[in-house]
Amino acid sequence: MKLVGYNDLQGRAAYQPTIHHQGDRWIAYIGHHGGTDAVPDPVNPLTSKAEPNGTSIVDVTDPAHPKYLHHIPGQQGKYESGGAQMVRVCDGKSLPKGDPNAVYMLRAVGSQGHEIWNVADPANPVLVTHIGEGLKDTHKSWWECDTGIAYLVSGVPGWRVRRMTEVYDLSDPAHPLKIRDFGLPGQEPGSTGPVPTELHGPISLGPEANRIYFGYGTDKNGILQIVDRNKLLNGPKEPTPENLRYPEVGRLTLSAFNGAHTVFPMKGMPIAEFAKDKDGQTRDIVMIVDEALLNECGEPRQMVWFADVTIEARPMIISSWTVPEASGHFCERGGRFGSHSSNENMAPVFYKKMAFIAFFNAGVRALDIRDPYHPKEVGYFIPAITDKTDKRCVTVDGNDRCKVAIQTNNVETDDRGYIYIVDRANTGMHILELTGPARAIAGLK
Repeated sequence: MKLVGYNDLQGRAAYQPTIHHQGDRWIAYIGHHGGTDAVPDPVNPLTSKAEPNGTSIVDVTDPAHPKYLHHIPGQQGKYESGGAQMVRVCDGKSLPKGDPNAVYMLRAVGSQGHEIWNVADPANPVLVTHIGEGLKDTHKSWWECDTGIAYLVSGVPGWRVRRMTEVYDLSDPAHPLKIRDFGLPGQEPGSTGPVPTELHGPISLGPEANRIYFGYGTDKNGILQIVDRNKLLNGPKEPTPENLRYPEVGRLTLSAFNGAHTVFPMKGMPIAEFAKDKDGQTRDIVMIVDEALLNECGEPRQMVWFADVTIEARPMIISSWTVPEASGHFCERGGRFGSHSSNENMAPVFYKKMAFIAFFNAGVRALDIRDPYHPKEVGYFIPAITDKTDKRCVTVDGNDRCKVAIQTNNVETDDRGYIYIVDRANTGMHILELTGPARAIAGLK
């Protein structure tokens, strides 16, 4: 992999990049964590004002020369308690009841709720509506652009977890309609006993595949839940244990050592090794990526897992992958080491062929996943630190020991084949491309 372009994102801690093709332009929308103790509200050079971290909008039409267009401030607060981490984008002409001239950006804003903005002019976004308020938290939501159905990760008061799902009809973004609340039995208001692991985020395959994949947990007690979309949307909606179980068609409970940050579905993958078998030549695969939380390897290793969910009622892990620690002495580098997230774009350029995994201080890793039973690394890129890169500390004998290291946080791709990584420790956004044999796997010239 090689570096194509870079933007410092005003020195803001970055979470989710979403790349959207708008007319003849490509625009990157980047959600941010809150500020740091040292710089709670970075200065926006475009306004000369100190602003809470929110959403960066960057023109990446020429990936070698990205142009920062606008910053929308988010919730006041530091680290996980502020910012506007999550962002999704849909064209108005794709949504059933959208303004065809609009481009809608859905973002999560901490405990303030969710917002929809019109970013048809990405340098001058206009607020359309606000969804929810007084939530415990928000996080990694999903939005179906063809139907308008959104699965908003929220913390509705009364629920026993910080994050669960609010299902909304956002086919007309100006008039949101709530469909229901959803979570695991035991999370709902009024329930008793042990509380299942909170939601991290869903990915929907839409009405045709009729499946939604929910990932619960981050670094422990992970759960992959497979849900019948039609039953979720049209089944009984009162959050009773029976009604919450009704849409579920399969569940995989992971080890207490590992979570499920990202659950990325790949239905109907052809497996070359099985081509001559009478049955099972294709398999339904879900790639599960855990999130490392503790600095300097202070927890079990978080990794990438591949699950065969062809028999949905009985999913099974078929392989795993991790960066070898000794390849870079990553436990000693500072900050987190371990997996965090994968790209989520399902464009044909990479889908079912390659996956890109953010691995914190080990940068981004490119995997050949054409045989998910034997995933193979074919490329990687670890950015250089800058004067904006924030330190990460651990407590040793009662004292803080701090180191400065890259913390590649989330990754996304675009339909052209560029890879975008953003840094949790304020280093900015790097735009990459594949080279050599890795590029050939994707069919790129």
